[in-house]
Amino acid sequence: MKLIGSHTSPFARKVRIVLAEKKIEYDFVIDSPWLADSKVPNLNPLGKIPVLVLDDETPLFDSRVIVEYIDNVTPNNKLFPAPNRERTEVKRWEALADGICDAAASAFLEAKRPAEQQSADWIARQHDKIQRSLEFMAEQLGEKAFCMGTHISMADIAVGTALGYLCFRFADINWQESHPNLEKLYAKLKLRASFADTMPKD
Repeated sequence: MKLIGSHTSPFARKVRIVLAEKKIEYDFVIDSPWLADSKVPNLNPLGKIPVLVLDDETPLFDSRVIVEYIDNVTPNNKLFPAPNRERTEVKRWEALADGICDAAASAFLEAKRPAEQQSADWIARQHDKIQRSLEFMAEQLGEKAFCMGTHISMADIAVGTALGYLCFRFADINWQESHPNLEKLYAKLKLRASFADTMPKD
């Protein structure tokens, strides 16, 4: 299999962490839809990364589709529970974490535009989404060891990826001080090889 992505994309990192947790070998092909000669639109008509190209050349896109596929085709280290209320809760955690990444990436890209073209209101709106989501996450996590209780799941991988992206792009948010229980979870996740080996970098 080939994974098309970049070292800075939180969504590509989420997939890379899952592949590592499942001990699946793959080729990591660096590409970004922002490059003039990008091949990404040829694989994903939406022009987004990551894209997982299967052995039969079928491209899978959207990180949520990819990680669920990977978990379904490999029996070891299951990250999603069987279809039930618990699985829905895991997917809700993932949706929330992905939303944080979307908002953070949107704010980051807006801030890179020429100053006279930037919308301060738009950036503030994205930051507000992030803050509300962090508060909700912290409340839902409470004193649990992991998002779903006592064992790691896709929920923790998604949350850890989002928190890592905030550390990478918005260190000034300082969510660690406001939400020590999230910091405790993130510190534990960073010790895993899957997280340590995929730290985002420019």
